[in-house]
Amino acid sequence: MDGKHMQIGEVAARTDLSLRTIRHYEETGLVVPSARSQGGFRLYTENDVARLMVIRRMKPLGFTLDQMRDLLDAADRLDAGGEPGPDEREALLERVREYEKAAAEQVEKLRIQLARAEDFAATLRARLPESEPARP
Repeated sequence: MDGKHMQIGEVAARTDLSLRTIRHYEETGLVVPSARSQGGFRLYTENDVARLMVIRRMKPLGFTLDQMRDLLDAADRLDAGGEPGPDEREALLERVREYEKAAAEQVEKLRIQLARAEDFAATLRARLPESEPARP
Protein backbone atom coordinates (compact mmCIF):
# COMPACT_ATOMS: atom_id res chain seq x y z
CA MET A 1 0.00 0.00 0.00
CA ASP A 2 1.21 3.49 -0.75
CA GLY A 3 -0.41 4.99 2.37
CA LYS A 4 -3.18 6.60 0.34
CA HIS A 5 -5.40 3.53 0.21
CA MET A 6 -6.76 1.36 3.01
CA GLN A 7 -8.27 -2.07 2.95
CA ILE A 8 -11.77 -2.63 4.28
CA GLY A 9 -10.58 -3.93 7.66
CA GLU A 10 -8.73 -0.71 8.43
CA VAL A 11 -11.72 1.33 7.27
CA ALA A 12 -14.00 -0.73 9.51
CA ALA A 13 -11.73 -0.09 12.48
CA ARG A 14 -11.53 3.64 11.77
CA THR A 15 -15.26 4.10 11.24
CA ASP A 16 -16.45 1.61 13.87
CA LEU A 17 -18.60 -0.05 11.21
CA SER A 18 -18.66 -3.76 10.49
CA LEU A 19 -17.31 -5.19 7.24
CA ARG A 20 -20.84 -6.33 6.47
CA THR A 21 -22.23 -2.82 6.95
CA ILE A 22 -19.57 -1.28 4.71
CA ARG A 23 -20.31 -3.86 2.03
CA HIS A 24 -24.04 -3.14 2.39
CA TYR A 25 -23.41 0.57 1.87
CA GLU A 26 -21.41 -0.34 -1.22
CA GLU A 27 -24.24 -2.54 -2.54
CA THR A 28 -26.72 0.30 -2.06
CA GLY A 29 -24.43 2.78 -3.83
CA LEU A 30 -23.75 5.01 -0.82
CA VAL A 31 -20.02 4.45 -0.94
CA VAL A 32 -17.89 2.91 -3.64
CA PRO A 33 -14.29 1.84 -3.00
CA SER A 34 -11.93 4.19 -4.80
CA ALA A 35 -9.87 1.34 -6.16
CA ARG A 36 -9.23 -2.38 -6.12
CA SER A 37 -5.95 -4.11 -5.41
CA GLN A 38 -4.43 -6.50 -7.93
CA GLY A 39 -5.96 -9.27 -5.82
CA GLY A 40 -9.40 -7.67 -6.06
CA PHE A 41 -9.54 -6.28 -2.53
CA ARG A 42 -11.53 -3.09 -1.97
CA LEU A 43 -9.31 -0.05 -1.42
CA TYR A 44 -10.56 3.11 0.24
CA THR A 45 -9.26 6.66 0.60
CA GLU A 46 -9.70 9.30 3.30
CA ASN A 47 -12.60 10.70 1.26
CA ASP A 48 -14.29 7.29 1.37
CA VAL A 49 -13.80 7.17 5.14
CA ALA A 50 -15.27 10.69 5.48
CA ARG A 51 -18.27 9.59 3.42
CA LEU A 52 -18.79 6.54 5.64
CA MET A 53 -18.60 8.79 8.71
CA VAL A 54 -21.40 10.97 7.32
CA ILE A 55 -23.50 7.85 6.83
CA ARG A 56 -22.65 6.57 10.31
CA ARG A 57 -23.70 9.88 11.85
CA MET A 58 -26.96 10.05 9.90
CA LYS A 59 -28.13 6.53 10.73
CA PRO A 60 -28.87 6.99 14.46
CA LEU A 61 -30.80 10.15 13.63
CA GLY A 62 -33.25 8.09 11.60
CA PHE A 63 -32.29 9.19 8.09
CA THR A 64 -33.17 6.74 5.34
CA LEU A 65 -30.72 5.36 2.79
CA ASP A 66 -32.36 7.58 0.15
CA GLN A 67 -31.88 10.65 2.34
CA MET A 68 -28.25 9.69 2.94
CA ARG A 69 -27.77 9.29 -0.80
CA ASP A 70 -29.41 12.67 -1.47
CA LEU A 71 -27.25 14.52 1.07
CA LEU A 72 -24.07 12.84 -0.16
CA ASP A 73 -25.01 13.76 -3.74
CA ALA A 74 -25.51 17.41 -2.76
CA ALA A 75 -22.20 17.44 -0.89
CA ASP A 76 -20.39 15.76 -3.80
CA ARG A 77 -21.77 18.32 -6.24
CA LEU A 78 -20.82 21.22 -3.96
CA ASP A 79 -17.31 19.79 -3.55
CA ALA A 80 -16.81 18.99 -7.26
CA GLY A 81 -14.03 20.79 -9.09
CA GLY A 82 -16.25 22.92 -11.30
CA GLU A 83 -18.22 25.65 -9.56
CA PRO A 84 -21.98 25.13 -10.02
CA GLY A 85 -23.99 28.06 -11.29
CA PRO A 86 -25.45 30.37 -8.64
CA ASP A 87 -28.96 28.88 -8.89
CA GLU A 88 -27.69 25.31 -8.68
CA ARG A 89 -25.35 26.17 -5.81
CA GLU A 90 -28.19 27.78 -3.85
CA ALA A 91 -30.43 24.75 -4.47
CA LEU A 92 -27.69 22.42 -3.23
CA LEU A 93 -27.07 24.56 -0.16
CA GLU A 94 -30.81 24.58 0.56
CA ARG A 95 -30.79 20.76 0.50
CA VAL A 96 -27.93 20.74 3.00
CA ARG A 97 -29.76 23.30 5.18
CA GLU A 98 -32.85 21.07 5.26
CA TYR A 99 -30.76 18.11 6.42
CA GLU A 100 -29.06 20.25 9.05
CA LYS A 101 -32.47 21.38 10.31
CA ALA A 102 -33.77 17.78 10.41
CA ALA A 103 -30.62 16.65 12.23
CA ALA A 104 -30.98 19.43 14.82
CA GLU A 105 -34.62 18.42 15.40
CA GLN A 106 -33.64 14.79 15.89
CA VAL A 107 -30.84 15.77 18.29
CA GLU A 108 -33.35 17.74 20.37
CA LYS A 109 -35.71 14.74 20.48
CA LEU A 110 -32.82 12.53 21.58
CA ARG A 111 -31.89 15.02 24.33
CA ILE A 112 -35.44 14.84 25.65
CA GLN A 113 -35.38 11.02 25.54
CA LEU A 114 -32.02 10.98 27.33
CA ALA A 115 -33.28 13.33 30.06
CA ARG A 116 -36.32 11.11 30.59
CA ALA A 117 -34.13 8.00 30.73
CA GLU A 118 -31.81 9.67 33.26
CA ASP A 119 -34.81 10.67 35.38
CA PHE A 120 -36.09 7.10 35.26
CA ALA A 121 -32.69 5.69 36.27
CA ALA A 122 -32.51 8.19 39.15
CA THR A 123 -36.01 7.15 40.27
CA LEU A 124 -34.95 3.52 40.34
CA ARG A 125 -31.70 4.37 42.14
CA ALA A 126 -33.68 6.22 44.81
CA ARG A 127 -35.66 3.03 45.51
CA LEU A 128 -32.52 1.03 46.26
CA PRO A 129 -31.09 0.75 49.78
CA GLU A 130 -28.28 3.19 50.54
CA SER A 131 -25.80 0.37 51.21
CA GLU A 132 -25.99 -1.01 47.65
CA PRO A 133 -23.41 0.51 45.36
CA ALA A 134 -24.75 1.74 42.03
CA ARG A 135 -23.73 -0.37 39.05
CA PRO A 136 -22.51 1.32 35.90
